[in-house]
Amino acid sequence: MSPAPRIVIVGTGPAGVRAAEAVVEAGLRPVVVDESPRDGGQIYRRQPEGFRRPAVKLYGPEAPKAVALHQRFDALRPHIDHRAGALVWNLTPGALHLVHEGRAETLALDALLLATGATDRLMPVPGWQQAGCYTLGAAQIALKAQACAVGRQVVFMGSGPLLYLVASQYLQAGAAAGVRVAAVLDTAPPLQAADAWDALPGLLARPGLLWRGLGLQAQLRRAGVPLMQGVSPLRIEGDATAGVQAVVVHDARGRERRFEADACALGWHLRPETQLADLAGCRSVLDAHSRQWLPALDADGRSSVPGVYLAGDGARLQGADAAETGGRLAALALLADQGHAVARSRLDTEGPALRARMARMERFRQGLARAFPWPHEAAARLPDDTVVCRCEAVTAGELRQTVRAQHSQEINRSKAFCRVGMGRCQGRYCGQAGAEIVAACAGLPLQAVGRLRAQAPVKPLRMDTPEATP
Repeated sequence: MSPAPRIVIVGTGPAGVRAAEAVVEAGLRPVVVDESPRDGGQIYRRQPEGFRRPAVKLYGPEAPKAVALHQRFDALRPHIDHRAGALVWNLTPGALHLVHEGRAETLALDALLLATGATDRLMPVPGWQQAGCYTLGAAQIALKAQACAVGRQVVFMGSGPLLYLVASQYLQAGAAAGVRVAAVLDTAPPLQAADAWDALPGLLARPGLLWRGLGLQAQLRRAGVPLMQGVSPLRIEGDATAGVQAVVVHDARGRERRFEADACALGWHLRPETQLADLAGCRSVLDAHSRQWLPALDADGRSSVPGVYLAGDGARLQGADAAETGGRLAALALLADQGHAVARSRLDTEGPALRARMARMERFRQGLARAFPWPHEAAARLPDDTVVCRCEAVTAGELRQTVRAQHSQEINRSKAFCRVGMGRCQGRYCGQAGAEIVAACAGLPLQAVGRLRAQAPVKPLRMDTPEATP
């Protein structure tokens, strides 16, 4: 009898949990690895042990789904090898390298399912290096995991559904958290604008979510929160002593507007965490709708590398419902490819409906990308003294200098000259905007400029980390 395949799943968000569920149903015991100490991912992040806030306060209308996912993972615990709080820092053929409980481990594997999720996508704004500037995700984590706000008077700026979700969560926290929502500033035009109409067919693929998003906007307006769409960020005012003091934008009519604040949360939708897929050698393609490089996948979540599968926001930014569907579909494909007869039968039976559901989610994703466009033109307008890479303090002018003086027309070459993307975040926050700056300066399409290549370690770790005892 052949030994059972060694299956490793990275991530315990919606995609990872549903993938683990499918593997356990097949009678196998997967290794499930996650950097967070608790399951749920970012969208359904569990509060720390000892916290007793009701689910509806944490997850709003998504509370029933969050609770169901948490309960499902709790039921899976006896049937999986769960490595919580484990940092995956490298991937080599047939092995995953991580640090768990302070010790380095190497997990041998036959098949790998990456459900790594996403992080905030950021466009630099003059002054965003001031203390008091956070990402939307960080602002949300502070509220969920620490039950505190990032400031007393917070401006939310960017675009995408997360902008309105986090602002509404802060609005609900209100006086209890000592916070006031000073403004919500969206760079995208309102949906009724002429150039946003082409987004509606995609958005109507999931009308419930469309109306929910419009409801969040209405809730903010009813509460008297200034909500402006079609804005152009100008600067974040502040200094080294006081941090953020105000956010200044041009409104849709070109008028300058200033909003006093002691904190600003920024985010332009999300970007997938693809570093491990890169290290695995998975091929990527440039998505025209979002101007992001995404892993090339088949309809079931297979990557270009045999034995490597992707699901959830780390593959396509389709949201939590799609992540659950994609996690199960990719796990069934993985099991079928490993020769599991029951999984093959289930893939044949369930596959058509799961793929149809994923296709609908993809139409909605494309609608979102059109409704909340990445403001890539803003990169060309950034003043030269704007900090682009906050880790290494690289400015837009220094990045443009690599194009003009060193004839660097590829983002990794620019990285070699000026260190953009070499800091602690490894280009997660500056890489996409940096590529846009190079493309605009060189007069090239974004595809020609490329993207920052992932290298191990994908996140910092101690060089004296001891090896785990066999």
